[in-house]
Amino acid sequence: MTTSSKSSALGKAGLFYLVFVMFSYTTGGPFGLEDMVTTSGPGMTLVYLLVLPFFWCIPVSLVSAELTTAMPVEGGFYRWTRAAFGDFWGFLAGWWNWSASFLLGGAYAVLFTDYLVYYFPRLKTTWWEHYLVSVALIAVLTWVNLRGIQMVGQVATALEIFIFLPVLIMIALGLLHWHRNPFLPWVPPHQATFKVFGVGLALGLWLYSGYEQLSTVAEEIENPQRAYPRALALVVPLSMAAYFLPTLAALASAGHWEQWHTGFFSDAAAMIGGSFGGRPWQARPWLGTWMTLAAMVGNVALLNSTLLTATRMPFAMAEDGYLPEVLAQKHARYGTPWLAIVVSAAIYVLLAWQSLANLISVYIWLRSATTVLTVRSAWKLRRTHPQLKRSFTIPGGRAGLLYVVVAPLVMALMALLGSDRFGLIGGAIALALGPVVYGIVRYTARVA
Repeated sequence: MTTSSKSSALGKAGLFYLVFVMFSYTTGGPFGLEDMVTTSGPGMTLVYLLVLPFFWCIPVSLVSAELTTAMPVEGGFYRWTRAAFGDFWGFLAGWWNWSASFLLGGAYAVLFTDYLVYYFPRLKTTWWEHYLVSVALIAVLTWVNLRGIQMVGQVATALEIFIFLPVLIMIALGLLHWHRNPFLPWVPPHQATFKVFGVGLALGLWLYSGYEQLSTVAEEIENPQRAYPRALALVVPLSMAAYFLPTLAALASAGHWEQWHTGFFSDAAAMIGGSFGGRPWQARPWLGTWMTLAAMVGNVALLNSTLLTATRMPFAMAEDGYLPEVLAQKHARYGTPWLAIVVSAAIYVLLAWQSLANLISVYIWLRSATTVLTVRSAWKLRRTHPQLKRSFTIPGGRAGLLYVVVAPLVMALMALLGSDRFGLIGGAIALALGPVVYGIVRYTARVA
């Protein structure tokens, strides 16, 4: 083995780190779902958390597992879509995904700083200090990502272990102090229907999105044909548990469903921690403080893995001639697409003044469109490329294949039809930009 090949092998991630990177990208912890409780109601929230995976992330995971074993290439679902439907739709899959990452990258940095306000209240009133903290976080994680997927995996592993501890303690104490029906009320009284079944559903789809994303780094994973399906089999049920169990425990013990908002898991944990040992509630907020730290760390983990997965998209598109060739440059030492990482991080910085609440409704349009293209690619490639070697295939034959295509399509349509005005206008504009950029790229190529 040559020195370069040794270096390449050492730079790849095994199953252990892949599981943590995948979990940190798709879930990171229960944080961010709190608004579902007030918009859709405790009962509908718990039902969403249990049922949605069977119509969204499980079908997408099965498709990703099959296509990763058939085509384990950098760029993942972008190149699957291109192979299935041609250059135009392949470009849209890549562009829409990269655009969606801009919305999330900046928002995760802002959410981290929002939680930091708990310890440094002045950040709430001095916007420029708030902004600089967000920028500093992006800069640190950019450096981590420049070092490669192993470094990202090591950081993700450490972060997720830190998050697990207070969440597990809260679940255990919450279940011990169960004294109310966590499913009541099923829906909020006098709540608009579109909020219960539209906004709540969009939040649920956002929570369970991203299971195809790690396919973009398939060439950086050891034996992806074997590791990727195994990682999905572990991460999907783990994500379901990470959302459902803390919510169930908090509603059953702390209650106050009408007060749930972003960050309420910290309040719930303080109440549960205060009740430990028979003390009055909120008398010992140690668990709430720990949970706040975990929420901050969770946003770090989400941003860390977003930088990893999203930045391989412009790299792959640049290799194919759809973006400037310079974005395909690799770091001389670490072999990472350094310029694609830096450019993406710079855009996150420009958007770091936004909040996640206003962006999810736009993000879900881009994510839904990309997901629909991904699952339809599995159907098309079965017909046009049956010779591809698939060490994993979607179970259930033709019925199983129909399930993984139709279920996400129905969920996407329901979420988009239930969009609020901001999401309807912003999402439509975001999708329309894709064909416009493709036209510019094609015209520029012909002129050149």
